Amino acid sequence: MTRMNEGAEYRVVEKLIAKGWHISFAESCTGGMLPARIVNVADASKVIGESVVTYSNEAKIKYAGVKAETIDNYNVVSEEVAAEMARGRALAAGSEVGASTTGYAGPSGGATQTLPDGSTIDIPMGTVCFGFYIDGKVTTCTKHYEGMSRNEVRQAATDFVLETLCDML
Repeated sequence: MTRMNEGAEYRVVEKLIAKGWHISFAESCTGGMLPARIVNVADASKVIGESVVTYSNEAKIKYAGVKAETIDNYNVVSEEVAAEMARGRALAAGSEVGASTTGYAGPSGGATQTLPDGSTIDIPMGTVCFGFYIDGKVTTCTKHYEGMSRNEVRQAATDFVLETLCDML
């Protein structure tokens, strides 16, 4: 049983153990912070699967099952890429749960993406897209962390994933 002062990672591990499930992560902007938080928990070895930092587009394709066309059509920082990262890593690792992050943490960055129909969208610094694969179902979302430093964005994104997993599991 978790104590009140323990972080979301304890609740995630507890819920995964109760279901007999495993989790894998494919991360870009958070750079390994998610599995690092999970291994804070003594029982992490019962639930943690393979996790990868896929900072480059090539790594996302090779290790997380992202299609090059998805990156070309939607931008590397998109819910479509986050969905493929979460699903691809979970399936490759044989995990029931996968989570992913892809974003522009800063201090500079952001992009303008030209869509297949010729329209453009601006993706500002501080944008993070998330993918959650849970027992065959994929959910995505995007958050914009304005006015935060690079490491504050990374920490906020990590906290968001763990809190969201607590709710979803």
